[in-house]
Amino acid sequence: MRHIILDTETTGLEWKKGNRVVEIGCVELVERRPTGRTFHKYLNPDREFEAGAQEVTGLTLEFLADKPRFAEVADEFLEFVDGAELVIHNAAFDMGFLEYEISRLGEGYRPLRERVTVLDTLELARQRFPGQRNSLDALCRRLGVDNSHRQLHGALLDAQLLAEAWLALTSGQGEIGFESVEPAAGTRSSRFGVPAAAAGPRPRIVVQAEELAQHALHLEAIRRKAGHAVWDAAEAEEPVAMTAVG
Repeated sequence: MRHIILDTETTGLEWKKGNRVVEIGCVELVERRPTGRTFHKYLNPDREFEAGAQEVTGLTLEFLADKPRFAEVADEFLEFVDGAELVIHNAAFDMGFLEYEISRLGEGYRPLRERVTVLDTLELARQRFPGQRNSLDALCRRLGVDNSHRQLHGALLDAQLLAEAWLALTSGQGEIGFESVEPAAGTRSSRFGVPAAAAGPRPRIVVQAEELAQHALHLEAIRRKAGHAVWDAAEAEEPVAMTAVG
């Protein structure tokens, strides 16, 4: 079976308010094994970010100004996901935005749900771990997936992490290579079922040290002015924001 692990970043929380997708990241698995195929695009949203949205992703309108619009990559995206089961954390969020983007394309484009099936890993995690935090970061920690390099939200990186978390969440012990759902402190699962020593470097969005420093200064300025920043709550609460709790 073909699965596409998918994540998006957006300009705000609600597509009904005209917010747009600014990044799409997808990872392809066939028979629960990575094929090496990915889909990753930054998108020009043609609108401003809502307050707080840029803090989560680190993306700016200046960076996105020369990126394609969704309409320019829609056919490539739809061809990539067509016929697959999409694996999404808080699927209602990402699907709502993607269906909105597709609806703007006009006649000739069927709704995304007519092309794919959808598996919501947030609902799966809530069934498996009732009453616990089930954000992507929380799942990574619980299932032994190494997310130490995740400083900001990014669609492709989050899709890669979700792929590992989903495999760990739904696999038998022998398949994922560790003995307990609650791993011992410091243990890490293998990447996509491949022993860590054999796995090559994963493609990832790398945030430069200078950008992290600027981000930290920006957050501090927001805290002084507003008393808090949205980013401060990202780890304390189960998110329902830009990256579909990813």
